[in-house]
Amino acid sequence: MASTRPIPTALKVLEGNRGHRPLPEGEPKPENILLECPEYLQADEIAYSEWNRLIPELYKLGLLTTVDQTVLELYCSQYSIYRKALKTISDKGLITNNIRQGDKANPSVAIAREAAKTIKAIAIEFGLTPSARSRIKLPTENPDESPMAKLWKQKKA
Repeated sequence: MASTRPIPTALKVLEGNRGHRPLPEGEPKPENILLECPEYLQADEIAYSEWNRLIPELYKLGLLTTVDQTVLELYCSQYSIYRKALKTISDKGLITNNIRQGDKANPSVAIAREAAKTIKAIAIEFGLTPSARSRIKLPTENPDESPMAKLWKQKKA
């Protein structure tokens, strides 16, 4: 029997706690902060562009903390690898020809596939897939207040 992966409390709150189970107590609650892009990612135009597209959105949702930086760096670097592999496939085709081995699959296909797996796994963790996004209900009152701040108010009441 496959076990389900725990859902971060911030996502449970945004989704309206669909399971109606008690929210975890004592869960670490790092502060929601707007992370700056690391210098090495800034050197990669694709990774830097993805960072600048994704990070503000995660911040607005209250899903961005300092402890998430490494996994978000991985996401952006894998996204860059994925896009570069797709470009190589577009330029050279799915099949390459080697004098010794004849026709074979372009190695960029495997690179793109592995990068896509990593991207998808991280996207699921942050609620970035269409199915996860469809479950998120953003609060209408005080849109500037983070979901985690609202959760704390609810728990205190």
